[in-house]
Amino acid sequence: MSDKIDNVSVGKKANLFFDGKCVSHSVFFPDGSRKTVGVVLPDSKLTFNVGTPELMEICGGTCQVKIAGESAFKTYAEGSSFNVAANGSFDIHTGDDAVHYVCSFG
Repeated sequence: MSDKIDNVSVGKKANLFFDGKCVSHSVFFPDGSRKTVGVVLPDSKLTFNVGTPELMEICGGTCQVKIAGESAFKTYAEGSSFNVAANGSFDIHTGDDAVHYVCSFG
């Protein structure tokens, strides 16, 4: 997992979710595709509903994630990733540190 994204444009306006507990910015690629780069604040327990398939890459911190249909939470840390199916959802719990992520769509 690279620590930077080259040759992109970044949206100036932040995407705010859950009263600011999750903040991201859209990153636009020359081919028209988009990712988001964001952070989930410490001590958050959030549920995300997704329309399209998502790949969540954890770039910093550690979190507990339970994807819809799974029976238990799993731990994800820097360098790991997880997939969420279209029209699915996932619960994410953060601990004492923020969790930094990159989300790819489709």
